[in-house]
Amino acid sequence: MPSQRRAPAAVPDASSTAHATRVLKKYPNRRLYDTRTSSYITLADVKQMVLGAEDFEVRDAKTGEDLTRSILLQIILEEESGGVPMFSQEALAQIIRFYGHAMQGLMGTMLEKNLAAFAELQGQLLAQSKGLYDPKALSPEMWTQFLSGQAPALQNLMNSYVEQSRAMLEKMQGAGSLFPGMPGFPPTRK
Repeated sequence: MPSQRRAPAAVPDASSTAHATRVLKKYPNRRLYDTRTSSYITLADVKQMVLGAEDFEVRDAKTGEDLTRSILLQIILEEESGGVPMFSQEALAQIIRFYGHAMQGLMGTMLEKNLAAFAELQGQLLAQSKGLYDPKALSPEMWTQFLSGQAPALQNLMNSYVEQSRAMLEKMQGAGSLFPGMPGFPPTRK
């Protein structure tokens, strides 16, 4: 009986692997394995991938289940536990109140779009102030000081943005009949 040989696997060129999604495997011992570099990595390494805007996914090594969100949440938890937290207790409570509510899907979309708009605003501020400082040297505290030292126009811009978001939500809420009991927006009384 003749033996069957497999054709050698095609070796991907550098251009195709540069844009391919990086796959990380999570093992039961809680270790993360990078299939691209064939090495174990830490959450700090995953955080660097996020900061570098690298496409990746985390898969359970045994079941293949997508664990990317849980790893990202774990990084957020570590960041919130140390240094300067981003979310206040009230903000976290508001987010929790949206789970299981009719507006849960909308809340996620709005947060995503607001974060994208904020990142765009930050990019514009960094571009306008290029040469005045090293953006990589700015800690969250220094960034806050930088923003608070800006002209009142910047503060007005942020306040206007927040008010527009609130007005849009209130308009969607209408007279309280569209989404009754929407967290943070009590129904309006006539």
